[in-house]
Amino acid sequence: MCVYLLLHSFSITMKRINQYKKLFGVEGDINLALLKKSYRNLVKEWHPDKHTADDTLKEQAEEMSRRITDGYAFLMSIAPETIEKGKEEYLNRIENAFIDDMHHKSMLLEISFTDGSTYEYFGVNKTLFSKLVNADKMQRFARRNIFNSFTYRKSKKTVEA
Repeated sequence: MCVYLLLHSFSITMKRINQYKKLFGVEGDINLALLKKSYRNLVKEWHPDKHTADDTLKEQAEEMSRRITDGYAFLMSIAPETIEKGKEEYLNRIENAFIDDMHHKSMLLEISFTDGSTYEYFGVNKTLFSKLVNADKMQRFARRNIFNSFTYRKSKKTVEA
């Protein structure tokens, strides 16, 4: 039963990624130029102002506009080019900032660092999270088993002290 729940939670996370990829027509790795082009075309097609004559269609367009905007921001944040662009900052952070707080829900681990930044790690199961929480050296465990092993994205801006 426990294995089923873990796989189900993981599939929900992957489902979100796959739904956004499908919405934008992305296959495989995310190419930022193609994603941006697809985003622009979808925004033009589903802009609420384009559907003012029909209230039902206008509501549907507003919902699609929100999905398009959310999906674009999400896919941009996990794209290989975005990850590579922030790699130096990320490596510096995981080496020099310490874990301040953590939250785990449905295969999503959110870690806040002492410098005020927060990252989300996708696909982290409850067993691994428990091992992290119970590790003698939490930072070391995270470096070895989480930080470079899972798809991640910066979810909140660094708070300046």
